[in-house]
Parts: sequence; structure tokens; C-alpha cells
Amino acid sequence: MGRWEPDARERLVVAAVDLFTEQGYDATTVVQIAERAGVTKSTFFRHFPDKRELLVAGQETLSRLLAEGIAEAPAEASPLEAVAAGLVRASTAMGPMSREVAPRLKAAVAASAELQERDALKSVSLAAAMTTALVARGVPDPTAALASELGVLAFKRGYAEWSEGDRPPEDDFATYLLKALDELRAASASLG
Repeated sequence: MGRWEPDARERLVVAAVDLFTEQGYDATTVVQIAERAGVTKSTFFRHFPDKRELLVAGQETLSRLLAEGIAEAPAEASPLEAVAAGLVRASTAMGPMSREVAPRLKAAVAASAELQERDALKSVSLAAAMTTALVARGVPDPTAALASELGVLAFKRGYAEWSEGDRPPEDDFATYLLKALDELRAASASLG
């Protein structure tokens, strides 16, 4: 596949995840990722500052979509209802490629302390985006922070369930996110 082919960014992510899984994160070079994706090293660097950033490809988009969904929730929506609206909006960014690479990405992260750290920072960033959007709606900071953390947990749980096992391709990611949020809401109510 030539470097002029479309979807270079997506191909780079898939190539990196495959190489991280096959030979480990530390043993994988940018040159190998670029070659596997069928692009040049300079094309790699046009999309990513380094190989670590491949893990969070799309993080800015997810943060933006979460915040937009929260901001556009009905005025009378509770903080968790607004988070649910954000999750539904963010689900639109997760397509078949996200689902396809999820198990390999999970394995690559589990095998690398550096990737685990980057994944944790991604969660913090997503929570911060939701908290900021909720505070802008007038939600008090502690409530906004708690609702955001539940949103991040729901995203992780929903993503894990959506991406594991044999599921029909038409399965709606938003359904898994909302189910996870409902389960977390019920669990938090039982805390007393």
C-alpha cells in the first residue's frame, strides 16, 4: 500500500498495535510501524509525535465529543444524565477499527508499564473534559468530578464488553456505555 493511500493515521494505529502485540512495545520502532503501515517515517511524525501517542489516538476527539454531549444535554438533565449524553456522543467516534484492535491493544497495554501510564493519563484527561463541561452547566465541582469519574468507568466497562467476544458488527457501542453507567449508578446507590 503506497504512502498516498488514504487513512494513514488509522493504518499507523493498527500497525503499531499489531507490532506491540507481536514483539512488545519496547522492541517496536517508529520505522517498523511506518513500514508495516505502508508509509514513510515522516508521515508517521506528521500524525504522531512519538510511538507512545499511538495509544491515545483519538483522545482529543473523545474529550471534545464527551464535552459537547454534556453541554447539549437538556437543561433539566441530572449530572449523570448529562454524562450519559456525553457518552452517547463519544460513541460515534468508535467504529469497527476501534473494536477490531481492542483485544490487541489491551494486551499491549498490559505488557508495558509505559503504556499503562499513558492509558491512565488518558482516563484523567477524559474525566477532566467531562468535569469542565459539567461545571460549565452549573454542577458543583465535587458532584461534577464524581459524575465524570463514573463516566470514565462506564466508558471503560462498556468498551471492554463491546469489544470482547463475538458480537454482531451492528451492535451499538452506546448501548454498552449506557448499560455500564446504569450499573454503576445502581452500585453507587448501594454504598449508603
